[in-house]
Parts: sequence; C-alpha cells; structure tokens
Amino acid sequence: MKSEEINKDKENNINENNNNKENEINISENEENNENYTTEINKYQAEILNVPQDYTDYEINFKIIIIGNCGVGKTCITNLATKQIFNDNYVPTIGMEIFSLFIKLNNKTLKLQIWDTCGQEIYRSLITNFYRSSSLAILVYSIDQKDSFTDLDLWLKELKLYNSPDTNLILVGNKKDLDEQREVTYEEGKKFADDFGFIDFFETSAKTGENIKNMFIRASIKLYENHLKYKDQESVSSFGTFKPSISLKSSKSKKNRRKKCC
Repeated sequence: MKSEEINKDKENNINENNNNKENEINISENEENNENYTTEINKYQAEILNVPQDYTDYEINFKIIIIGNCGVGKTCITNLATKQIFNDNYVPTIGMEIFSLFIKLNNKTLKLQIWDTCGQEIYRSLITNFYRSSSLAILVYSIDQKDSFTDLDLWLKELKLYNSPDTNLILVGNKKDLDEQREVTYEEGKKFADDFGFIDFFETSAKTGENIKNMFIRASIKLYENHLKYKDQESVSSFGTFKPSISLKSSKSKKNRRKKCC
C-alpha cells in the first residue's frame, strides 16, 4: 500500500511540474509579445503639437478621411484632437470640413489633414468625391447604436469603390462613456476589424478623451512607416495604396522657387 501511495505522489508531482512548465512557457510567450509591441511603439517619440490650424512648419502631409453614420461623433473626435474642445450639442456636418492635426514623430513634424465628412444620406453622392487620394480612412460607429455598426459594411464597400482597396483602415467605436447603453460589444468591433484587415481598433470617447490621442498617434506611425518604406519609389497617384499619396512640403523650396518666364 505504501509503495502505491508513493508512486501516486510521484505521478502527481510530475504532472504538477509539467503544468508549471507549460504555464511558464505561456507566460514567457505573452511577455515576449508584449515586449515586441511595446518596442514597436516606443521606438517613436510621439507628441501632438498644440499649434494653430494654419501652422506651416511641417515636413510631410497625409490626407485622412473620417467616415461613418450621422451622429456617431466624427466631428467631436476631430474637434477634440485638433482644437481640444468638446461640444455636447449635436450639429450635423454639412458636406465636409477639413481639420489639421500636427504630430511630431521623432525629429519629423507630420501634418494630418483630416477630412471630416457628413453621414447624412442626402450627401452621400457628394462625399464620395472626398475619398480620393486618402492615405488612411477612419471608420467610426457608436457603441450605443447598433445600426451604425451594421452600416460599416456599406461604408467600407463605398470607400473601396471610390478609393484604393488597399487604403489603410482604423476602426473606432466611439461614445465609450455610454457603456451602460452599449449595443455593440468590444469583441464584435474587434472581430470586424480583424476580418477586414484594419490596422487597429479603438474604443474611444470624445467626451472624456479616452483613446483619441492614441488613435491618431497610431495612424501617424503607420503612415510615416509607409512613407519610409516607399519614399525612394515613385509616388503613386492612384488612391491611398501602401505607397500613400504624400505631399513633401518645404516652405524653403517654395520661397526659393523661381518663376519661369513666359
């Protein structure tokens, strides 16, 4: 009997050791993934500059379009990021409005030209013209409006029809401050982003500011990396491929540009 008990104890100890080793491997793998992700972000020193909208001391200009249903908070997101203001009174955008956000990434100053579009059906035929030459598109839905999430399919199809199918995409579930009224789960948003190849997914709140800066910094990093990857190749005039439409801007070159004689 004693020998049987000893053998059982040995087996239990072996199983426990094996389980511990498996857990150690899983933990180390997760730590390695987290370290890689942190390293990728931390290799850039990113700062959103508090400068006027007509600021001219930048080196690279990217066009970003922000689309989604009416009332999901597109303008609130853009206003908070570019002007540090939040207006709780809803006023629908008519047509389109352009904002500028300046981000310093390492030693480069980037201008994100953000095209904030209306979500009303009567203007849909108009705003499709604004899709062109976008380097990145931000699709926004509201977590408390299931319809705004369901309609993402339509927005995505429309974007790919009028812009390049390879446009970089970020998905945003806005109004996270209304979590108690949530109709779309985080998991649903994440799955949609993964299924359609979005570069990232954020749940944000334009009211509290949660994840607004992080989202635009992530966009600027992706665009800048694309620029570095393709800067020595001919710029692509077709819309928003991984060789994004980039305006290299230098105020000095404009000043020194000579007018040709007739």
